[in-house]
Amino acid sequence: MPTTAPMTAFDFLARRRSHSAKFFDPAGAVPDRAALEPILQAALRVPDHGKLEPWRLVVLQGASLRALGDIATDLAPDAEAAAKGAAIYQTARLAVAVISAPKDFPKVPEVEQRASAHALCLNLVNAAEAAGWGACWLTGWPAHHPDWAARALGCTGAEQVAGIIHIGTAGPEAPDRPRPDLAKIVEWRA
Repeated sequence: MPTTAPMTAFDFLARRRSHSAKFFDPAGAVPDRAALEPILQAALRVPDHGKLEPWRLVVLQGASLRALGDIATDLAPDAEAAAKGAAIYQTARLAVAVISAPKDFPKVPEVEQRASAHALCLNLVNAAEAAGWGACWLTGWPAHHPDWAARALGCTGAEQVAGIIHIGTAGPEAPDRPRPDLAKIVEWRA
């Protein structure tokens, strides 16, 4: 192991887990703009081949979150999907939508640009949690519906919702989920 590896960062990553947004403390704080901007800056230190910045962010609070649920209700194929699509946004207090916005740049394939947006989602979860907040990466069916993405977040052309990161005061810690068995998923070659 390299001697320069900061153990606190490794320990954080080795123990990190998302906090379920539905268990955030409804009376708890959410980061204000001054607290959120350094989290966003840390998250933006993401792999970005070609320095294309193939993503954009939309910070959502209050009524703007409820509007996302209303759009999901309008577009849902049935009552169950409507309820599930709207529920994500009814109690949320702060979320950051990460929009994958690939650029027309042949040297950096679209798949790598989209991967950068997804890496940004995980960086955002980790940065928020490292700053002491609860964070959860959610999408749900609305985020993959092109009409919802266009109406709710202004997605145009090749833009897609990579993820919606909910941030707030974590509630009680849920039990950890089972983790992958390395022996089943890792192949070692020499």
